[in-house]
Amino acid sequence: MKSTVLIVDDEKSTRDGLRLALEDKYETFIAKDATEAARLMQDVKPDAVLTDLRMAGEDGMAVIDRALKLSPQPVCIMMTAYGDVETAVKAMNKGAYWFLQKPVDLRQLEIILERGLKARNTEKEVVALKTRLDKKFALGEVIGSSAALQKAIEQVRTVASSNATVLLQGETGTGKELFAQIVHQASPRVKGPFIAVHCAAIPANLLESELFGHEKGAYTGANERRVGRFESADGGTLFLDEVGEIDATTQIKLLRFLETRSVERLGSHKPIALDLRLVCATNKDLRQMVADGKFREDLFYRLSVVPLRLPPLRERKDDIPLLITHYFKKFSQENNSPETKISSTALPFLVGYSWPGNIRELRNTCENLSVLKSGKTIEVADLDIRLTQPAVVNPPVQSLTLQPGIFDKEKNEKNLLKQALANAGGNRTKAAESLGISRRTLHRKLLQWPELEVEIRPHS
Repeated sequence: MKSTVLIVDDEKSTRDGLRLALEDKYETFIAKDATEAARLMQDVKPDAVLTDLRMAGEDGMAVIDRALKLSPQPVCIMMTAYGDVETAVKAMNKGAYWFLQKPVDLRQLEIILERGLKARNTEKEVVALKTRLDKKFALGEVIGSSAALQKAIEQVRTVASSNATVLLQGETGTGKELFAQIVHQASPRVKGPFIAVHCAAIPANLLESELFGHEKGAYTGANERRVGRFESADGGTLFLDEVGEIDATTQIKLLRFLETRSVERLGSHKPIALDLRLVCATNKDLRQMVADGKFREDLFYRLSVVPLRLPPLRERKDDIPLLITHYFKKFSQENNSPETKISSTALPFLVGYSWPGNIRELRNTCENLSVLKSGKTIEVADLDIRLTQPAVVNPPVQSLTLQPGIFDKEKNEKNLLKQALANAGGNRTKAAESLGISRRTLHRKLLQWPELEVEIRPHS
């Protein structure tokens, strides 16, 4: 993909001349003053800024000041007809890459631009490498040894090296974007960009332009050409979260990309060939949406070349103690505060809870407890009431209730286990399900309290 250059000059002939000289090699944008340049810099995020010094209103130093606040910083080149050495030194000290005297020698400009962009790309690669290393360690947040989680991780490792389109399916809060990052980090495209788009967060009338870009004048208010997210992800991975939210028009253009590996900006009929990996995610049942006529069947099959299901937290309860420990340590370090602990009597309630919000809900709960109970050991009385309510059996044989005296925690837990076993007719599996815990956890509790064995029938 071409590097982008923003040309800022109040003389139209200079702007147009420089654009004509550079547009074959670079994606060029022009601004007549510092105000217009400021707006374009937010939309375009240029790789290089070429600005005149003397202009009506704010001068070129203001343009460079704003440009150097962008991340990553563009290559800034100052132009002036005055040959002001003092201004040149000032611009360079601020962070400008070079200083050119007007009339600009186009050959010299091309050499300086090429050299500056090469240096910038090298710096970006160093930053990107550090970011990838940071992310590699951040991926430690995929914590757990449960069979359901390990299956998902193994599937990711298997497909990461391919170019196949991946569809991540799972409830809200199961970590779909994190798994999309794992696919990218483990793929040959790791040196390319990872671009994430949350489709549900962008209004439907703007999503098409956001994804595919637009040409100047494509619609009312399109005052400049805009590069879409597809083009920005060229050479890397594009992650479309909540892909089930896209409208019919955008579905057609997405299908077109999957068939041709090219996109067209709004207002243009010129295809732009792209090389990127598409990873999509949804918490909806796309098959049902296809049956209901809300999602294209041909697009569904193109997206789900490799479908991966991420397990909800209630299917990996054995991982919950590890996750709690991890988050308590994490928030302790972030807040520079003593680490919070969880008591052996409170832990079963957190393990037994169904966590409808999955990892996100567990993380928020741990952060709340870390802030409010910093350095303390969490007891049952410290937990939100929703976490201490027993699971409901539908239809229940009898309700599960706590013994009087809620602070007698061991007695309450034994009472819950005893009633669950009675309700399940002594069947351990059903009893564990009614409490929202694993059969292994129930077995450990029965070893701890052998007197409860009398509630289990011989055939269970």
